[in-house]
Amino acid sequence: LCQGRDMKFAFVAKHRSIWPVAWLCEALGVSRSGFHAWFNRSPSEHARHDEVLLERIKQSFQSSDRTYGARRVWHDVLEEGLSCGLHLIERLMRLNALRARPRRRGLPKDAGDRAVIMPNVLDRQFVADRPNQKWVADFTYIWTAEGWLYVAAVIDLFSRRVVGWSMNANMTAQLVTDALIMAIWRRGKPDALLHHSDQGSQYTSEQFQRL
Repeated sequence: LCQGRDMKFAFVAKHRSIWPVAWLCEALGVSRSGFHAWFNRSPSEHARHDEVLLERIKQSFQSSDRTYGARRVWHDVLEEGLSCGLHLIERLMRLNALRARPRRRGLPKDAGDRAVIMPNVLDRQFVADRPNQKWVADFTYIWTAEGWLYVAAVIDLFSRRVVGWSMNANMTAQLVTDALIMAIWRRGKPDALLHHSDQGSQYTSEQFQRL
């Protein structure tokens, strides 16, 4: 219990320049008087041990490009001769916001079947005389802490503005379909226009072609 309280006091001391001490103490369930008494006395043996341990944890975590969780960090710490339990590593990482992110995988590949290949009607004529005459569409992917995020967009060549978009964790026909549905809805359901995209399986799918 004492060790857990010291860790909370250490968290308050580290973040007192960002948030009021009273708020931090209330959130962590400790008293302000107890914090000030702890802060003004010399560091205990446990606190000094935790400081050394935290530095080793940060070294292991950063050298893994922030992909190591508590268990792998713990093995690194043990290999360096420091004695501690896995639970302590988990608490120190949690209190210091050391959260592992997934390793970046290889670039995503389009493995879908291409059902329909339409002729290139646009033929690189990227100029439009009026709104809702020519739309171009594509999607890209962005690496995030939770993995790949796919973003689809539809652009009106007259204004060069995005008129429809969507985001999804999966590279499916639904991703590009949602972007086109938004564009149609936002532009008042135009009667006829040219929609141009690449030959990716999402755009040549039966689902998208029906739309």
